[in-house]
Amino acid sequence: MQFEDLEIIEPIIKALKEEKYSVPTSIQERAIPHILKRKDVLGSAQTGTGKTAAFAIPILQHLFLDRQRNNSPHKINALILTPTRELAIQIADSFSTYGKYTGIKNTVIFGGVTQSAQTNALKRGVDILVATPGRLLDLMDQGFIRLKDVEYFVLDEADRMLDMGFIHEIKKIIAKLPGKRQSLFFSATMPTKIVELSRKILNNPIKVEVSPVSSTAETIQQYLYYTNRLTKNDLLLHILQDKRIDQVLLFSRTKHGADRIVRNLQKKKIKTAAIHGDKAQNHRQKVLKQFKEGELRVLVATDIAARGIDIDKLKYVINYDIPNIAETYVHRIGRSGRAGEEGVSISICEPEENAFIKDIEKLINQKIEIIDDNPFPQTDNPMTATEKQVFEIEKKRRKQEFFSTKNQKRPSSSRFNRKK
Repeated sequence: MQFEDLEIIEPIIKALKEEKYSVPTSIQERAIPHILKRKDVLGSAQTGTGKTAAFAIPILQHLFLDRQRNNSPHKINALILTPTRELAIQIADSFSTYGKYTGIKNTVIFGGVTQSAQTNALKRGVDILVATPGRLLDLMDQGFIRLKDVEYFVLDEADRMLDMGFIHEIKKIIAKLPGKRQSLFFSATMPTKIVELSRKILNNPIKVEVSPVSSTAETIQQYLYYTNRLTKNDLLLHILQDKRIDQVLLFSRTKHGADRIVRNLQKKKIKTAAIHGDKAQNHRQKVLKQFKEGELRVLVATDIAARGIDIDKLKYVINYDIPNIAETYVHRIGRSGRAGEEGVSISICEPEENAFIKDIEKLINQKIEIIDDNPFPQTDNPMTATEKQVFEIEKKRRKQEFFSTKNQKRPSSSRFNRKK
């Protein structure tokens, strides 16, 4: 199937062709026809499946055709709500790309920066507003934004939205939307709370489900190193001796850990930067731009900050810390191997994370290949008594941080590059 087969209008087809998009992904093929028929959609799709285009393309088409009929001034007819600044920027960029020949205007608003540029864009008039919940409510309270004209509403990354404690903000925003609207709800996972929330937002929705979170893309090769806590950094440096790993997204569990990794790599003259919640927005955007343009070899990110990082042809992902939630592993490695490209995932596991690996393998229903050619192997007694005490303190802090958020061997050439 081609995009033309989905009855998409010529201005959007022209933009898609310029981006060399010809064949829709599964989520696009299944969701776009229903959205074009103005049906509410409940979509379950993990990162990297092309869901942004699945809702952006039909919304642009609706607005373009509506504008041709009515020739009305620019006003907020579509609202896309998303949890993080990076994801909001990515979505807005997608609307700009797909809608470049439609005349439909969009803008993005998020916290962490001064509001003047955002309010000036709103005053000039926009058709599509992409927003994070906090800044949206703030500008609504100040009188800059009214949602009375919204006809199309998208709640994106709903599971992460709830994980970050945005449920009350979401309810406040929904209460201000017109009752008569088309609503689209996308989430990588569908726990009970998500399903309950979707029932309050959607009207007789069509359910579209592809690539369940328990699956990893077949194009991603997965490798595992077992090592000790005190040798993780040495092992990372050993892995990065492979010059073919020229661009890697590396995951750290904590913000402080991310900064420590950056310092250690920079000491070895490896161009590295971190992106996480304590970094200013202009810094985060600068770092992302540098990484996309190849000026940085390693981008270190926490899980929340990584939502919205969408880099074409990114091949390598390294899990410096193994996530204690198995689904998070699937989201992480899904940053590589996107849109059918090949990807490589490398996980570095210390003894206290061994149980997390078992949970991950159970979820994805496969064994991760262990790299035996490892100069820093895991030992039976990896930590001294002092190290164990430090670990217990760190583990307690991680647990508190997690629940607080909820409530608010170096691989050989053949291994790293072979095709399945």
